[in-house]
Amino acid sequence: MEIKKGVAVSPGISIARSLIIDSEDYRIPRRLIEPSQRIIEIQRVRNAFKDATSELTQLEAGQSAIEQRKIKDIFAVHLRFLHDRSLRKKITDLIQSELVTAEYAVSEIMRGIASHFTKEKDAYISERAADIYDIERRLLRQLLGGKREDVEHLTEEVVIVAHELSPTQTAGFNRKFVKGLATNAGGRTSHTAIVARSLGIPAVVALEGLTETVSGGDTVIIDGNRGIVIVNPDDETIRQYEEYSLEFAELEHKLDAIREKPAVTRDGVKITLLGNIEFPDEAELVLQKGGEGIGLYRTEFLYLNRDSEPTEQDHYRAYAETISVFKHRPVIIRTMDLGADKYTQSKRFAPEPNPFLGLRSIRFCLQNLTMFKTQLHAILRASVLGEVKVMFPLITNLQELMQAKMILRDVMEDLDEESISYNRNIQTGIMIETPSAALMASTLARDVDFFSIGTNDLTQYTLAVDRGNELVSTLYSSADPAVLRLIRTVIQDSHKAQIDVSICGEMASEPEYIMLLLGIGVRTISLAPPMMPEIKQIIRSVTVEDCNNVARKVLGMNSERQISNYLRVAVRKILPEAF
Repeated sequence: MEIKKGVAVSPGISIARSLIIDSEDYRIPRRLIEPSQRIIEIQRVRNAFKDATSELTQLEAGQSAIEQRKIKDIFAVHLRFLHDRSLRKKITDLIQSELVTAEYAVSEIMRGIASHFTKEKDAYISERAADIYDIERRLLRQLLGGKREDVEHLTEEVVIVAHELSPTQTAGFNRKFVKGLATNAGGRTSHTAIVARSLGIPAVVALEGLTETVSGGDTVIIDGNRGIVIVNPDDETIRQYEEYSLEFAELEHKLDAIREKPAVTRDGVKITLLGNIEFPDEAELVLQKGGEGIGLYRTEFLYLNRDSEPTEQDHYRAYAETISVFKHRPVIIRTMDLGADKYTQSKRFAPEPNPFLGLRSIRFCLQNLTMFKTQLHAILRASVLGEVKVMFPLITNLQELMQAKMILRDVMEDLDEESISYNRNIQTGIMIETPSAALMASTLARDVDFFSIGTNDLTQYTLAVDRGNELVSTLYSSADPAVLRLIRTVIQDSHKAQIDVSICGEMASEPEYIMLLLGIGVRTISLAPPMMPEIKQIIRSVTVEDCNNVARKVLGMNSERQISNYLRVAVRKILPEAF
């Protein structure tokens, strides 16, 4: 039995056999095989070389004459390596001698060659290292393709173990069989964590070295409440966790009983609870958990897990399905927040060196006007079906906002020419996710109907901490005084401008922050549906005066640790079962 401690990102308990998903973008962990499996693994290597060669040959044939001249040398180098029998023999010899998987042998040999090339002084030779890494990825894609198929055709309950999972992979898991997630990398507000929480799948991340500890088929316990993963637990530990899981389920059942009750404080202040969703089929869950509408529809998931861009009709159908669930309740549709980790770098001709500071969100939209207008066209068409609002992500300055609004007006004119009806008075809002937007909130408020504070990115950019990087995960905290002061500034400026403001980051799903948020003036919270009953229980257990007192004390503190400890103690008194 081995116990690993990581970061809890989605609550719940799961006990199941492990299914390991490797990725071609990181070093494959060393896993051993039985002597009898050597022939199978060697054949897999041969098939991978054959299929990679075929794939590359087809790619070469598909180039135009001009393009072919430009990349002729690249194809020639790659094909030369794939036809090299001595290279393949090095890989198969490693399998024979050390009894390792085909994936590990390919990764080990190819990276050894790449490392040798990088040490050469000759620039031409040293630059060939990039070709070797590219060939490695191509071979690993062939070897790992079957494992991806296994995920798509599950027939028994599993917990997924991986170095890292993309939000797309996470969103595509079959919830009937995938009962938990555990990864080496990631942070509490990485997009993978957000999707796991939205889907109600227990998850723990930042478990450095986990994939080297777990073998496929091992029994694994994932404790998404305490951030613990137990590999090959003994019978007593399994029994304890089965009891713990029942207790957790009873708490959830108890909290679900208040879903029809309003989110009103003990002194009568109404708080609006909205849901964050990625897909239309999650809308029903928001209602089931007591939500009053959609505060954040992350539409970028329409673009992921598919070979082609969604058409306008694809957009319209998705929005119409969601709106139909809520009828006359608000549905806030955020325009596509592509880029960073939500637009696979493999689809880019030149991967960005720092995608979180690169072409993402509204910047991506403004440089891809055809895609942007297609989406806005669909949103406006759907606006007549209910109380639809449109929201632009990652606005950093007034110029970006004015450009986005101008394009929205252009699309309105197009609809007028086509005699298509839409809500001419549709409300528009922006996400406040950067320090620049927070500091300019009073100016931005003049040109929008509402703000939504995205605390995930706001925390990331304020603290200069990559929220998905496990190496700095301990530095990421929305309880940092700098982050809290920016949030308070935005709320104060929105109140002065008399526009609506909500919190829609994962901070809104964490019980310890609720009293603080109410105390600094938040009256609308948009959060992951599974967390709604717990948050509602806290709201119904406090008074606004209690919350004001908490906020006054917290805003006088200058240490993240001091603030976190104080908030945790305060909420424990109200809902001890949550901890």
